[in-house]
Amino acid sequence: MKDRLLGILGTHLGKTLGSIMGLIVGWIIIVFGILKGLFVVLCIVVGFLLGSYLDSPKSGGGFTSRFSR
Repeated sequence: MKDRLLGILGTHLGKTLGSIMGLIVGWIIIVFGILKGLFVVLCIVVGFLLGSYLDSPKSGGGFTSRFSR
């Protein structure tokens, strides 16, 4: 059963993650309202992109090296 579930999730990972993200965004919009919810989603996207940039091997830590001595 566990192997079958992992196989299905592995095959349809994008659909599964998209559905979960849609559920979370919908919940945020219901709880906070449309404008506040979109602002929260925008902050999440900016944080994700910044984190991806800092984690990428080609960034070389240029951004973070400005703050460390």
